[in-house]
Amino acid sequence: MKVTVSHQDGMKFEAKTEKSSFVIDCPVISPVEYFLAGIITCSATDMVLIPKNQGKTVTNLVIDGDVVRNEEQPRKFNTLHLTYQFNSDADDVTAARWVMASLETYCSTINTIRDTTEISYSIIHNGKTIRENEKMISGGGSKIDMGEIESCPS
Repeated sequence: MKVTVSHQDGMKFEAKTEKSSFVIDCPVISPVEYFLAGIITCSATDMVLIPKNQGKTVTNLVIDGDVVRNEEQPRKFNTLHLTYQFNSDADDVTAARWVMASLETYCSTINTIRDTTEISYSIIHNGKTIRENEKMISGGGSKIDMGEIESCPS
C-alpha cells in the first residue's frame, strides 16, 4: 500500500492512493478525525461483509467512536469506545460474534492501535443493548507477561 500526500494551498492537502485521491482540509476535518473515521469504517465494512458471507443482512448500521487522547504531546489515543448499533436477521449471539470478529481479527486499523490503546465496545442489536462497555480481550495498552507457555511438539 502506498499513499502520497502533497500540499495544495493553505492547510489543504491531497492524498493520493493507488486507487483514488481525496482532499484533507485542515482544520475543517483534522487528520486525527480522518484517522478515527478510517478505524470506524474498517470495522463497518466487516459488519456488512461478514454477515453477507453467512447469508445474513445488516441494516441501519451506525458505529460511534469516542476517543480520549493525551492532554500533552504526543496526543495519542488512550482509550477508544465503539458503539455498534444495527439491525439484522441473526440472533444476538451471532451479531455479537460479528463485532468480535471485526475487532479481534479482521479490522487491520483496530489491530494496528490495539496494543497502545484501551479499546471497549457496546452493541445495540435490533434495538436491544446486548453488550455494554465490554473491553477487547487482547487490547489494553500494555504488554502482559504471560510467562512461559508450553506448546505441543510439532
